[in-house]
Amino acid sequence: MFIDIHTHAFHPKIAYKAVDHLNNFYNVACAGDGTIDHLLAREKHAGVDKCVVLCAATAPAQVIPANNYAMSLQKAHAEVIGFGTLHPGYANWEAELQRIKAAGLRGLKLHPDFQGFWLNDPRLLPIFEAAQKDFIFEIHIGDNISPEKNPSCPYKLAAILDAFPDLTIIAAHLGGYRMWEHAMKVLGGRRRENLWFDTSSVTPFVTPEELRALLAAFPQERLLFGTDWPLYDPEEELERLQRMAGLDDARLEAVMSNAERLFAARGPALA
Repeated sequence: MFIDIHTHAFHPKIAYKAVDHLNNFYNVACAGDGTIDHLLAREKHAGVDKCVVLCAATAPAQVIPANNYAMSLQKAHAEVIGFGTLHPGYANWEAELQRIKAAGLRGLKLHPDFQGFWLNDPRLLPIFEAAQKDFIFEIHIGDNISPEKNPSCPYKLAAILDAFPDLTIIAAHLGGYRMWEHAMKVLGGRRRENLWFDTSSVTPFVTPEELRALLAAFPQERLLFGTDWPLYDPEEELERLQRMAGLDDARLEAVMSNAERLFAARGPALA
């Protein structure tokens, strides 16, 4: 089963505004329009069977609506694996964990940079403790600034991984968007049983030599294909990843299918 582990889809009423914000924030031209229909059409065209759609609440008041939307997408589309979200400023997070678990959500997305908190915020610790048995965490890591000035970085992630060995984390953007030297230094060369990596938003910013070094630094069976759609198109990202990394078809398909093992290890196998 081929899975895109890192996508975003927005309610039709706000999709245009969300894409416009992404274009301005990252100085890009998004490949998609931000809607679920366009996402699923592009995934199908690329031969991808399922996609994880991520939601992140930028304020405590958005936690419930964001999770409701994730649940609705998963219920309406067999191809969608919905990930919910939490915010350390949301007081009723324990009840919300129970609610989204009952609804069948398999994971939680945290984006400290967008959500307005730091990854070493002590308010996250009880959340990690309570959620580690039931949820996979997809966490945005990195930005184009020094690690100590960034809300998320590979060093902060490593501290969490060491403190919570039962907490399964997908480190987005191969462990640190625009911080790949730091990611290789602190996360590479060592297998952590609770750590996976997605390939989203990497290939446009590295050379082929840098990409090959990154992929070689992490366990190959822990690499997950991700596009960061609507920023990048699945078919184009697969072509770019394969070409730049020099992957043969078998190795590319392994990266595309590794997520199936992750989900099987953390709950019921995907249908």
